[in-house]
Amino acid sequence: MKNTQKTSWLPIVMMILLFGMIGFVTNIAAPAGTIWMNKYEGSSAIGMLGNLMNFLAYLVMGVPAGLLLQKVGYKKTALTAIIVGFCGVGIQFLSGKLSGDFGFVVYLIGAFVAGFSMCMLNTVVNPMLNEIGGGGKKGGMLLQIGGSFNSLLGTIAPVFVGALIGQVTKETVFADINLVLYISMAIFAVVGIVLALVDIPEPEVENDGTEAKSPWKFRHFVLGAVGIFIYVGVEVGIPGTMKFFLENLKDGALNPSAAGTVAATYWFLMLIGRLAGAGIAAKVSSRNLLAVAASVAIVLVCTGMLLPQSISVSMPVFSNFHFAMQVVPINALFFVLVGLCTSVMWGGIFNLAVEGLGASVKQAAGIFMMMVVGGGVLPLLQNGIVDWTGGNYLLSYTVPLAGLAYLLFYALAGSKNVSKK
Repeated sequence: MKNTQKTSWLPIVMMILLFGMIGFVTNIAAPAGTIWMNKYEGSSAIGMLGNLMNFLAYLVMGVPAGLLLQKVGYKKTALTAIIVGFCGVGIQFLSGKLSGDFGFVVYLIGAFVAGFSMCMLNTVVNPMLNEIGGGGKKGGMLLQIGGSFNSLLGTIAPVFVGALIGQVTKETVFADINLVLYISMAIFAVVGIVLALVDIPEPEVENDGTEAKSPWKFRHFVLGAVGIFIYVGVEVGIPGTMKFFLENLKDGALNPSAAGTVAATYWFLMLIGRLAGAGIAAKVSSRNLLAVAASVAIVLVCTGMLLPQSISVSMPVFSNFHFAMQVVPINALFFVLVGLCTSVMWGGIFNLAVEGLGASVKQAAGIFMMMVVGGGVLPLLQNGIVDWTGGNYLLSYTVPLAGLAYLLFYALAGSKNVSKK
């Protein structure tokens, strides 16, 4: 016990660093995809395949990652994930050395392997930060701090990639972003060496002496897993569809670069929200925080859907590490503001869903990672509505609106632990 106070900060710092790595490596895929999109005659679907492969990796690796965590513990799982991540980025680097369709296929394989690593790291950092904080408000606070660092590096990654790519032309090749890949591999190597050398204690999980039962037997966990699926889909779908909306306006359409800065401002607000949420989570219960965030988000999305597109406003957008003013339909302003609300939802849902699971937490973490695939499914459904309605982008926001309504239900009723044990 006497060493606990001296060493407790070390696992916290390591987990927060790993949280940042997840954001940095994951957010390389989408901007890097613009190179392949240009190569294949502007196909946006092809440009997003790398991002899709990241999400599919969560679906495949979610449960195995949880089982690995149960078998070898937090530290060994994290080290395995770091090795896999180094290999995934390395494969993407090799794709830049190859030509033709084969190079693109190798890139997709690298993105898929890197996605395995991100899934495994997520499986480690979320339960460990929550457990170190003892669950409750402090656990939620640590998850918010980790999420803030994740957002910070996640915001930097696409800006860095965009600066290296510059103006995309027919001569632009994937090797142009090698510097980002070098940095990613260096981060993996350094953090891996440090993690291997330091002592990372396994969090002690309360147990009543009985064997851990399946998390699926806990009603509040099952509903929470659905909540994670929906949350990630809402988080990704709102800014992603908004970017296409701004690029396809009948009057005053924005170019892709300008539309991208508006979408980037959503992610920047998520960073601000997570920084503020860390302090709020220490004083407010996860249930109340999630309920308020979902309620405000519902109001913002409804307002954005109902206001006429003819009303324009000038809003500050985050571009190249500074703010500039951009004229947009007022609908976009309200959609961007939702980023402040979604910023605090992940930690709240996770905290509520694992409450009372005891020794089942590790398996639950793996299931959660599998449900992250919602980030690929719901945006696809949302944009399918756009196609079915002949380009009605505002109507497509019924998908995230329904998702937010579910998250409000989960906060108010679905998150209650009704297990008799």
